[in-house]
Amino acid sequence: MNRGSMNDEEVLADRFEEHRSHLKAVAYRMLGSLAEADDAVQETWLKLSRTDTSDVRNLGGWLTTVIGRVCLDMLRSRTARREQPMDDGHETFVPDPVLRPLSSIDPEQEVLQADSVGLALLVVLETLEPAERLAFVLHDLFAVPFDDIAPIVERSSAATRQLASRARRRVQGATPSPEPDLARQREIVDAFLAACRAGDFEALLAVLDPDVVLRADSGTLVRGAAASKLVRGAEAVAEQALLFRQFAPYGRIALVNGEVGILNAPDGQLLSVMGVTVVDGRIVALHILADPERLAGLRVPDEAG
Repeated sequence: MNRGSMNDEEVLADRFEEHRSHLKAVAYRMLGSLAEADDAVQETWLKLSRTDTSDVRNLGGWLTTVIGRVCLDMLRSRTARREQPMDDGHETFVPDPVLRPLSSIDPEQEVLQADSVGLALLVVLETLEPAERLAFVLHDLFAVPFDDIAPIVERSSAATRQLASRARRRVQGATPSPEPDLARQREIVDAFLAACRAGDFEALLAVLDPDVVLRADSGTLVRGAAASKLVRGAEAVAEQALLFRQFAPYGRIALVNGEVGILNAPDGQLLSVMGVTVVDGRIVALHILADPERLAGLRVPDEAG
């Protein structure tokens, strides 16, 4: 390889790196998996390195549509693998959480947190058809024009607009706007933890919305043992919280997908992550990831409270 081509490849690699964080953010919202998002980014780099982009005027836009197509293929193959009837495992699926301390922003996570996507939204996105998810994520979350999305899903712009509209209705119907004030979120989560530690059933009911939903994902290995579960209603969720009272002393506060949540990490070993969605002063959703395989890929924020 001559020096000129080496330099060209290095320039291309540098230009790609400028867009890596954005591409990871797109892929994470498309796939709900940090590992799969990394795979999608790598596949996008491979496609770029094999393509003559001399005529591409907007590399960022070109890369966004490429990673959209890569993610769409991954979602479709994932759907094809689910030919068996949906089991409780799909209902209890919790996407990979993005963790960071309350007190500071980790530069590597900053783009993932920009216009942060909560676990509650990611759970709803899991229920969409792949093309609907693509149209919604690219247009509503990243402002990609429908004319650019249409060729990816092989539909007209008008049909692509309909896909996004259908997805938007599902999302808005299932995900109420969370409390925007982190201090207020912290107040409610602290009250929940204190009630758990004290074994105070009435105090738990006071912070739980009557229609609260708890979704616990313990991974495929123990799903058959009913460790993964979907629990609805304040009394039933409060009873579950009391069952795990012994773990409450190890609860540490951190940001989970941009919202105040709880890590169970005795001696720094991450055993579970709980995403908490607060609306109007009450907890409306709890998303617990306790899958050892996926937790092993997460780092406990140094300054978790």
